[in-house]
Order: sequence, then C-alpha cells, then structure tokens
Amino acid sequence: MTMSSWNRSTSAPESPDADATDPLQLGKAIRHHRKAAGLTLDAVHDAIGLAPSQLSAIETGKREIRFQTLQRLAGLLGVSLDALTGEAPPSERAARELRLERAMRSPLWVQKQLPTMRVGPRTPDDVLETMLALVDELERQAEERIATPEEARRANAQLRGEMRARDNHFPEIEREAAGILADVGYVQGPLSQHLIAAITERLGFTVHHVGDLPHSTRSVTDLKRRRIYLSRSTRGDHDPRSVLLQALGHHVLGHDVPSDYGAFLRQRVETNYFAAALLMPEATAVSFLSAAKAERQLAVEDLRDAFAVSYEMAAHRLTNLATVHLGIPLHFQKVHESGIIYKAYENDGVTFPADHTGAIEGQPVCKRWTSREVFDVPDKVNAFEQYTETPAGTFWCTAMTERSAQGEFSLSIGVPFAQARWFRGRATKERSASQCPDPSCCRTPPTELADAWAGQAWPSARAHSHLLAALPPGAFPGVDETEVYTFLASRD
Repeated sequence: MTMSSWNRSTSAPESPDADATDPLQLGKAIRHHRKAAGLTLDAVHDAIGLAPSQLSAIETGKREIRFQTLQRLAGLLGVSLDALTGEAPPSERAARELRLERAMRSPLWVQKQLPTMRVGPRTPDDVLETMLALVDELERQAEERIATPEEARRANAQLRGEMRARDNHFPEIEREAAGILADVGYVQGPLSQHLIAAITERLGFTVHHVGDLPHSTRSVTDLKRRRIYLSRSTRGDHDPRSVLLQALGHHVLGHDVPSDYGAFLRQRVETNYFAAALLMPEATAVSFLSAAKAERQLAVEDLRDAFAVSYEMAAHRLTNLATVHLGIPLHFQKVHESGIIYKAYENDGVTFPADHTGAIEGQPVCKRWTSREVFDVPDKVNAFEQYTETPAGTFWCTAMTERSAQGEFSLSIGVPFAQARWFRGRATKERSASQCPDPSCCRTPPTELADAWAGQAWPSARAHSHLLAALPPGAFPGVDETEVYTFLASRD
C-alpha cells in the first residue's frame, strides 16, 4: 500500500525474558564485543550452547535473545549487561551501520519500495557513506513535502498520543460538567433547551442569533458584554447546541489566547469534550452503556437516540467512556468518501495509516476496512457491521455514513475480536481481510489491468487542498480577526 507508515500502539513487554532494547542496536553491540574478544560463532556455541544460526540472527536484529542467555553471553564476552544494552552504539562504525539498517526498515523506505542491502563488517566504508548520503536526501525530500502543514500534523499526532495514554477520558472536564448540570437541576435524559438556557444564564452570558456572523467562525464571544453570537441560519454541519456549549467551554475551562497551533488544537478538543459531557452526562451515559453491555447490546445508534445527538458525537462519546468505565479498548474513524482519514482515535492496537511523522490525517484507509466498505452498502439507515482480519489482528467494526457540505463521510467504531461479544451486530456474516500496508492488498492494480493500461492512462487528481495549505496566521487559525472585530464593533 502506498502509505508512508502504519503506526501500531505497543505496550511494554510483560515477560521477564523480553528485552526492551532495540534488537538492531543490541545485535551490533553483541557482534562488536564478540569480535573484540576474538570469538567465532562456533566458539560461542561451544562455550554456552547458543547455536551459530541463532546468534547470527540475534546479531542482525532478526531474533530476540532471552535474558538468561544474554547474561551468559555477557559473562563469556567479559562485559557488563550495560555494555550490551546501553543507549550508545559500541563504535562509530556500528552507529553508521545501525542508522542505515534502521533507514532500510523504515516506513518511508518500504513505501518507496526501495531495494535493501546486507550491511555487515565487510561493507566498504565508502559504500556505507554513499548509502547514508542517499538516506539524508530521502529524509530531506520527505520533510520538504510536509513542511507547510508540518506543525498541524505533528501537533495532531502528539495530542492523539496523549489522548490514547489517558484512554481519551478527561476526568477534570467531567467534574466541571457534572457540577454545572447539578447546579441547573439536570436529572437524566437529553439535555433540554431550557436547561441549556439555564446554564448560559448561570455562567453570566446571553445568546444572540445573527444573520451576519463572520464567515470564518461558528460563534463569536464578546467578553466585554458577556454575549455569545451564533448564526441565525439553521443550515450547517454543526449542532447549534454543541456550538453554544463549546463557546461556554472556553470560559469554564479558563482558556487563554492560544500561544501556538498545538494549544489551539488542545483547546478545541477540550471544548468539544466539554460540550459532549453536558449533552451526554457521564453518570447517566455510563449507566445506559453498562446496562447495554450487560445485555450484550451496545450500539452507537442507541446512545445517539437516548441523548438526541448526532451519530458522530455519540461515537466520540463512546471513546471517552468505554475503556475507563466498561473496560473496552476501541478505535474510531471519520473517513471521507474518497477514503481519506479526517479524524481517528485508537487504544486497541489497530494499525492506522500514518506518514513518517506519525500523523494520520490525510492518509488513505485500506479499501477492505469497514470504514470504506460501508460506502457501497445500499442500506443507509441501519448500521453496517463487519469483521476484518488485519496484520494487527481481527477487528469487529460498526459504521454508518453521514452527508455534509464536504461530501459523504463514514463514522465507524471498532474493537478487537474478543470485545465484539458486547455489541449488537456481532453476529454479522460480513467478513473481509486486509494485508495493508502490503502494496498488493488494495493499492497495486491487478496484473491484467496493469498490463492493459499501464502507461496508457493519465488521471487528473483531485487535490485535497486543506491538507496542503499553510496554517493561517493569527492566534485562531483560519479566523479573520479584522472581520470579527468589525462585527463586534457594529453591535454597539
């Protein structure tokens, strides 16, 4: 598959025999100290019983070594364990070899389908230096191509990692939302417009619907006069309740003007979470989900209907609550009909496509995944479920599509096979298999088509300009501040 890389979350090894050291670096260190000790592979075998073929595989990073074996080997070589497992390569030559081998195993190298070479003590220095120069140029070109949106991509990747580490659960925001709901007398069920008005009033704001809201905004808050301006138009892709609650969230959560794009993105995530925590309160939502799990009838659409929110918001909310309260790891995807990821989250080990910075936004999803297959399902009313075998394991997923001004999107929630037992739709007969990132899975054309049309077709690609554009200047990217200030001045 023509993707830059495929990220997979990994946990620390649990076995006491497992070694967390980079196998390549460990192998280089073992080979260096073995040769320094004047020992052949056969000599090591005679001394401690480690087969030459096994030791060779260990030294090339293709096989892990058990801790007890590593201890015996260190004793034989007359060095400490730290000398073998330390962070620094044992020599400058080993460092160069290590860098080239890592480069040849990198997602960028695989994506380019470049040939590899055997790197060893007999590799001439000039060959090694030439190959490393080519690696430098390859990496430079990759960095150059993403230089324009790089800040956004790196900020997204970093924030997604933090969300994964905390299972996408923000207890401090849950507490803020719960306190506000208690103050206005919320009991259960969907949050009524009456209670939303009470929340707004209690926080000291008034709401004003206008027909000339600046085109680059969803809301404008006048902090001088404690007013929140919303569009009078009912058209748009955003629930007006959510837009209002997000605006209030900036105030409740004590946000300052963002210092950079990372801070802007984090505030956006936090206010979205705050709005969801009010529209689907943690206590009642967890009670609802726990009852559904007990009945083995978990379903995103039931959560949507119970709290009168969009399918996307319900799916997002499930990611906030499922792991912490139900013990279910899961993943979420929002995928455009073109196959491009717009949003995603995972803590269940699923392998998302990513570029070499770790960013997943803008990457194409495998055509065999549920989030792509759902576009071809005739039934657009009910959820579509499917089991998909992948190199990372088998996942059960449920998906629906929604249309917006940007086109049709699929919204999917997925879990590892063992967790499917809690969800309605687990009995689906739909099966698929994905070998991505192997290019032969769904990116390389079948041989007969390639033979017939290679070199005879010249498609004009549809550019995803939002993925290529430079970040707009200003504290609030994409917002025309002059237009906003002019709008507020006109309200006097």
